[in-house]
Amino acid sequence: MVNLGKVYSLQHLEPGKKIYFASDFHLGVPDRNRSLQRERMIIKWLEHIKLDASAIFFVGDVFDFWFEYKHAIPKGFVRFQGKLAELCDEGISVFLFAGNHDFCYSDYLNKELGIVLFKRPIQININNKRFLIGHGDGLGRGNYLYNVIKKILTAKIPKWIFQWIHPDIGITLAKFWSNANKKRNQRKDEIFRGEDEILFNYCQDVEKKRHHDFYVFGHRHMPLEMNLSDQSTYFNLGEWMTSNSYLKFDGEKAVLLSFSL
Repeated sequence: MVNLGKVYSLQHLEPGKKIYFASDFHLGVPDRNRSLQRERMIIKWLEHIKLDASAIFFVGDVFDFWFEYKHAIPKGFVRFQGKLAELCDEGISVFLFAGNHDFCYSDYLNKELGIVLFKRPIQININNKRFLIGHGDGLGRGNYLYNVIKKILTAKIPKWIFQWIHPDIGITLAKFWSNANKKRNQRKDEIFRGEDEILFNYCQDVEKKRHHDFYVFGHRHMPLEMNLSDQSTYFNLGEWMTSNSYLKFDGEKAVLLSFSL
């Protein structure tokens, strides 16, 4: 269960301004050409929404793999990083959540681009609406083994050891593991489980303890809108390999949309 103690706040939205949410770009797969095509589509979307965006939340697995060495980062994605720096420079707040593929962030994106990084779900008030936002991996019942493995992989000593592996070797190994893991879980992840959706059940459990107007998660790779009650809704943001889906919040209502040229 996520720690529900601290609640963040954003200032009230100015008239006409919006908050946007997207996740699971998985930049870097399945190959350079298709990843670059997707990256360009994302940049066009960002160019489209920046006209009325007050803040943008990237809710995990933006990169299919990310690991920051002391003096190096994974090659590529410069167009996307440049666009993020531009958005931050123009006064748009940009927030990034660590996912289960790109969880090894340090301080590069914050120092160089101005992005605010979160490594676990957060509560945040926006325009007097309470959100619970996170990538979604490891939440809910039945994830004990996964959470143990993730805790080990993100601990200081394993990360320190990995830093001493040459990036050409370390990144290659990590990409191989990522692709193998994706193939193992692909069929399972594509099945909609209705009210047995693990993240939906997790939101139900949280809602019994503390009310949130909107629950916003990624990870499941399918755009979902499911009512927890008349006053509370669970959204899954889907992905950008096929659906190009995102969430727009206008200060009162949230709606799932799909971007196309």
